[in-house]
Amino acid sequence: MPRKARIDAPGALHHIIARGIARRKLFDDDDDRDFFIERLGEIVSDTDTQCFAWALIPNHFHLLLKTGAVPISTVMKRLLTGYAMYYNRRHKRYGHLFQNRYKSILCQEDSYLLELTRYVHLNPLRAKLVSDINELSNHPYSGHAVLMGRATADWQNTKYILGLFDDKPSVSRRRYLEFVKRGVAAGKRQDLTGGGLLRSVGGWSAVKSLRNTGGNQKGDERILGDGEFVKKALSQAEESFERKYRLKAKGVDITRIAERVAEIMGMTSEAVWASGKQPKIVQARSLLCYWATSELGIRQAWLSRKLGISQAAVSLSVSRGRRIASENHHEIGNL
Repeated sequence: MPRKARIDAPGALHHIIARGIARRKLFDDDDDRDFFIERLGEIVSDTDTQCFAWALIPNHFHLLLKTGAVPISTVMKRLLTGYAMYYNRRHKRYGHLFQNRYKSILCQEDSYLLELTRYVHLNPLRAKLVSDINELSNHPYSGHAVLMGRATADWQNTKYILGLFDDKPSVSRRRYLEFVKRGVAAGKRQDLTGGGLLRSVGGWSAVKSLRNTGGNQKGDERILGDGEFVKKALSQAEESFERKYRLKAKGVDITRIAERVAEIMGMTSEAVWASGKQPKIVQARSLLCYWATSELGIRQAWLSRKLGISQAAVSLSVSRGRRIASENHHEIGNL
């Protein structure tokens, strides 16, 4: 059976797990871990992706990310490809480093943000990389130490997580730590490691109860959340797919997108493709990149080659284009 496409949209919360191929180590030493963290920080900052939690284990890692203007698939491709190239070069090896496909679960934020933050940050303790909760608070390879103020990662969104406990930092950290401690006794939470109806409703007993009472709830293995959340996520994904299909069926391509950008910006289509750092050209190129990726599904690697700029610059352009479209109420219109 073919694998289902990933579900994503701006503002979507994802629990991501990536493992080494054949259970091999991804990180041999602190230099590997430091490089990975530095690259992660650069990419989430470049793409306006929010990172709420993260943890590095020798043969896998966990991330809790919220999509910005750039799809999570693009964020992960940059992260995994760049790190694999670094690792293979440094350790003089060849071939794949990661399993073929990382695991990405779309999560209902209201219900699972704090639970997943705790789950992700307790991984080093469950893996026996640290001996107790006090050592975990100083462990440099998990976002828990950042939330506790013992480590620094400007790209991690600690303000939002701590703000859910209290407005005063000292109080919020104490309450957050108490919350994490309560999670230690729960052990490994299988219900937080994937999606589907079984996990979303809380186990077989809840599923049986639904059946006995005639209840019906939508489930999908790519999504962790209640039935209404699942239906809404699937509906939005279908709507996005249909919009891209309709545009392509009408013959709308990157050239027509460039013409629409030219109309909005009051310039020629050729100028939209021009290089340079003039504000008007930068804005036009940003709108082009944003609509090309969001409306037509064009890959950022293709735009990078076409525009003669780096993929990181394309990511920044997509983020900037989304802001420009939103702030100025620019719409792609009926092309």
